Amino acid sequence: MQVSFACTDHGLKAPRTSEPNKQNTSSPNTASAARARFRTVALIARSLGSFTHRHHISLKESTGKLTGMKYRNLGKSGLRVSCLGLGTWVTFGGQISDEVAEQLMTIAYENGVNLFDTAEVYSAGKAEIILGNIIKKKCWRRSSLVITTKLYWGGKAETERGLSRKHIIEGLKGSLQRLQLEYVDVVFANRPDSNTPMEGRSMTHVINHGMSMYWGTSRWSAMEIMEAYSVARQFNLIPPVCEQAEYHLFQRDKVEMQLPELYHKIGVGVVSWSPLACGIITGKYENGIPESSRASLKSYQWLKEKILSEDGRKQQAKLKELTHIAERLSCTLPQLAIAWCLRNEGVSSVLLGTSNPAQLTENLGAIQVLPKITAQVASDIDKILGNRPHSKKDYHH
Repeated sequence: MQVSFACTDHGLKAPRTSEPNKQNTSSPNTASAARARFRTVALIARSLGSFTHRHHISLKESTGKLTGMKYRNLGKSGLRVSCLGLGTWVTFGGQISDEVAEQLMTIAYENGVNLFDTAEVYSAGKAEIILGNIIKKKCWRRSSLVITTKLYWGGKAETERGLSRKHIIEGLKGSLQRLQLEYVDVVFANRPDSNTPMEGRSMTHVINHGMSMYWGTSRWSAMEIMEAYSVARQFNLIPPVCEQAEYHLFQRDKVEMQLPELYHKIGVGVVSWSPLACGIITGKYENGIPESSRASLKSYQWLKEKILSEDGRKQQAKLKELTHIAERLSCTLPQLAIAWCLRNEGVSSVLLGTSNPAQLTENLGAIQVLPKITAQVASDIDKILGNRPHSKKDYHH
């Protein structure tokens, strides 16, 4: 039990007398009594727990102390996010039932996860609906959650997609309705290609109107992010705080070469996704494509082709070698891969995408593996992968 007291000498002094000639006088005995009372309060506080001056800790961070969850600033903003978040891509409203979705969110929340990510396009809006329903059903305090969504593909009409001011404002309103929330913590502007124009004032508008607390980018190049930051500074607008980027053992260049400079110069952090490369790094595709896997879905033919390609076979061979390192560290291959992502100091949070409770529980165990990835272990991993980007600085811990 931890009890915090905010103590000052106010109220600990002897009460003033009503006599005018004694208002500004106090005897040595009175001052000593006040100090004694202050010490007494301090001793009581220490006996009950720890004594701190106006120190408060959030519910999720106190939960994190019990589960081992770590929290980081989102970029260099003041928003604290769990270093592991739960994503809803493919799973919510698609691959899994609503009941399983609730189980996953409950396990995540009870293990200290506070970041939940979705998008207007996920399962044609169903993912946002399911996420919102679960939050409402669970009666979790809104202040204990960090909810993020992404905008671009909103509907079939030309005005229902893109990054125009019209779609950003209308699209975010639609997301909030589906989520049954007054605001999201971060709205990401998804940019599938460099030809997608965006009106810079739009994000400042939704933040100023309380629809979102922050905004970030998704799938933007470092140059595009820097341009957005420069425009924001020039016209007194709100700049982005983070980029959502793919990052895993086989996809390293952008997060390790391009984004670290932005993190150190302008404070843009990284929320990474697909730490297991759409399931490739789990090792389940070693002997082909299992029927219940993501690669077996019709809409993921590209993933199946990637796995069965020559490069895919080479990746599977490297994963076999990495398994030996995982065994040496007494962890699973997925835990090793996720902890490896967390080792990058610019990564604020790693989004997990799982289809069952057992997978999620396993992946959350990566927190315990992180301290085991020493410089020597990281070097051994690099030797197996053979894909470490050549940079002037090493931004890993």
